[in-house]
Amino acid sequence: MYIGNNIVNLVDNLPESVRLVAVSKTKPNEDILEAYNVGQRIFGENKVQDLIRKYEDLPKDIEWHFIGHPQTNKVKYIAPFISLIHGVDSIKLLKEISKQGVKNNRQIKCLLQFHIAEESTKFGLSEEEASELLESEAFKQLTNVEVVGVMGMATYTDDENHVRNEFRVLKNIFSKLKNRYFSTSESFTEISMGMSGDYQLAVEEGSTLIRVGSKLFGERNY
Repeated sequence: MYIGNNIVNLVDNLPESVRLVAVSKTKPNEDILEAYNVGQRIFGENKVQDLIRKYEDLPKDIEWHFIGHPQTNKVKYIAPFISLIHGVDSIKLLKEISKQGVKNNRQIKCLLQFHIAEESTKFGLSEEEASELLESEAFKQLTNVEVVGVMGMATYTDDENHVRNEFRVLKNIFSKLKNRYFSTSESFTEISMGMSGDYQLAVEEGSTLIRVGSKLFGERNY
């Protein structure tokens, strides 16, 4: 029952404005059900095959988030049911998400991923690239994709001030985009930042979605 306890303890200490994405990648259905049974409904996966299998096997009121960097050719497999795609950083990917949204007769929500860390291995847009994307004719023509916020990962470091500053950068980007491009959008509200090691700092800096895995489920099984 330790997973259930971990979730209850974590959620009880979160402000109401913050939702927990339980990162269940590599974890078996039993672990997810244990979390589900204490009320957790949002789960994050980063592999399309695993996600489809779990979607088919598990309760249908689960809200699945794709938290990896989806390959364009795999979007069609998750388009019928995905609640939110976290890692979108190109017009090519947005076009594909919208195209699959049309086929499935639904609006697919996603977050623009920004590169806020010093590590070059992390994906993400710069502010300039985001502005270019959002002002492009190609973006304006998309009908079935809805950008509802931003996402980013901080540098993996013990330096709390460094991490806090990177989270502030993302919050600042969110505010600028909201004012410039989404001022009339009621759905542009999400800031996805913070993981097992730094989610408390992220919450203090304005996160609305935290992606926590190992702190809930224990270390990953590979």
